[in-house]
Amino acid sequence: MNELIAVVDDEKSILELTSIHLKKSGFQVATFISGMEYLEFIKNTIPDVTILDLMLPDIDGMDVCKTLRRDNKYDNMSIIILSGRIDESDTILGLELGADDYVKKPFSPKELAVRVKTVLRRKAPQAAQTENKINIDNKIIIDVDRYEVHVDGELAALTPTEYRILKMLAEKNGSVLKREEILYNLWGNEKIVVDHTVDVHIKHLREKLGPYANLVKNVRGVGYKLGI
Repeated sequence: MNELIAVVDDEKSILELTSIHLKKSGFQVATFISGMEYLEFIKNTIPDVTILDLMLPDIDGMDVCKTLRRDNKYDNMSIIILSGRIDESDTILGLELGADDYVKKPFSPKELAVRVKTVLRRKAPQAAQTENKINIDNKIIIDVDRYEVHVDGELAALTPTEYRILKMLAEKNGSVLKREEILYNLWGNEKIVVDHTVDVHIKHLREKLGPYANLVKNVRGVGYKLGI
């Protein structure tokens, strides 16, 4: 593995512990004790994954997450929020702002390393894909080779998780994609952050599909499907 993982936290002990376990898992690691230090770093170097604490000394982690997701330059970078805030509302807000996962403190460094591997796996192109492009009703094009989605010819700024969900829905050809399938394909057998995780990502996906948001339909109590 040569993936670069950025860890942003104001507790040096957490930076050291996290760095040790990530390096043992084969990752390169860059650590930052402040949000501004991290934001300066990514102007020239974009990590594959950022592990972001919310309670930083100089800038709120939520604001950092919001800044990253507003800039298309960082669309392919995954974000894992690491925080002592335990309210479900904070978890949902983090996901709403575009985080791919949310880990609550205290945490297991080994579990965090597994979470990193999971979000990276979501980004990886699937070898079994035989078509280079998936055409959804001539409105949405999924370019598998480029790992991009175009809506009416315009590039849509999807996160890796949103991309995977849309691709899974498209491959179902209008059949229902069960919630359990989405969870398993994205997170495997790992513990899910909150029950609303999939719903939050679907909400974001719909927003980014613009006039075709209604193509992603909810099948109550079962899952989702594309209305094509």
